[in-house]
Amino acid sequence: NVTKVDFSSRPFKVWIGEEEYQSKSVIISTGASAKYLGLESEKKLLGRGVSACATCDGAFFKDQEVIVIGGGDTAMEEATFLTRFASKVTIVHRRNEFRASKIMADKALNNPKIEVIWDSVLEEVVGENLVEGAKIKNIKTGEVTTVKAEGVFIAIGHKPNTDLFKGLLETNEVGYLVTKPHSARTSVEGVFAAGDVAD
Repeated sequence: NVTKVDFSSRPFKVWIGEEEYQSKSVIISTGASAKYLGLESEKKLLGRGVSACATCDGAFFKDQEVIVIGGGDTAMEEATFLTRFASKVTIVHRRNEFRASKIMADKALNNPKIEVIWDSVLEEVVGENLVEGAKIKNIKTGEVTTVKAEGVFIAIGHKPNTDLFKGLLETNEVGYLVTKPHSARTSVEGVFAAGDVAD
């Protein structure tokens, strides 16, 4: 892993530990990491039914019931995609309306395989070695119910992997690298951004 960079002059410098590399140009493709809730049970069952990537893991849940946590475009996209495989998809959202764009929300709400549990949060993922369900807490009533499911997909967004470039390259308010319109060029000439690192 790259541990330090210097883009102040050419050739650019990139360090891996103590080893320095020099280059006339650099392409940054560090991507973005899925955000998780930070629950102990979520960590324990990650890869055993807990996932943050429907396109990566959706096919493992053929004819099974799954839960999607979130209310933005990411959650709608994941839930809609999962209906290709799962027998039932339950979206759990902490508010009484989605943050997602109307078109994405309508697509999910009109899908007969998708149900929604409003005003609720994931309290705990249930299961010893594999996901068996989830404890869902209604934030208005405090009532906790257990929902049966073989999969729990966390779809609360991504964090760009740009900590290494803070103060060196222009980022937007959430940390994605800013690129020039219709290009991969960053705020420093000769440094480029590819993929999810630039939203």
